[in-house]
Amino acid sequence: MALYVIALIICLPLIEIAVFIQAGSVIGAVPTILLTVLTAFAGTVMLRQQGLSLVMRMQRDINAGKRPEEDIMNGALIVVAAVFLLIPGFVTDTIGLLLFLPPVRGQLARFILSRANVTVTTPRRDDFVDLDEDEWSRTDGSGDGSHEGAQRQIDQKSDRR
Repeated sequence: MALYVIALIICLPLIEIAVFIQAGSVIGAVPTILLTVLTAFAGTVMLRQQGLSLVMRMQRDINAGKRPEEDIMNGALIVVAAVFLLIPGFVTDTIGLLLFLPPVRGQLARFILSRANVTVTTPRRDDFVDLDEDEWSRTDGSGDGSHEGAQRQIDQKSDRR
């Protein structure tokens, strides 16, 4: 896997340079540069729009008691798409634009999730006591660091709930 990443890091800039040269010879240097800037701007706009709608959908799913694993993966892919659009180059821009298309992103998210080993854990509520400052007080008055009286006071306030 690491070898693939290294190959990608080496080959991607070379491919981008070749595509820049081809695009520059076909449409000219200035349009090529403007097109690159335009795709970076489009990436930030699309990230904001799709990111906000995804956050609202995730919030709705969480409030309904659903696990938003596919939405989390979609969110990660939206960030990856935006990064691809911010990197100058037509190949990365194409990948970024494809990742912004919900059907493509959904298929890729399902593909990744089908091969992932996800473990969902939920904290047990009886492992800790979360108290605000007004919910406890020291009652032993000794100041010796003993917490026995404070524990009794916490227990009494807990029982009242």
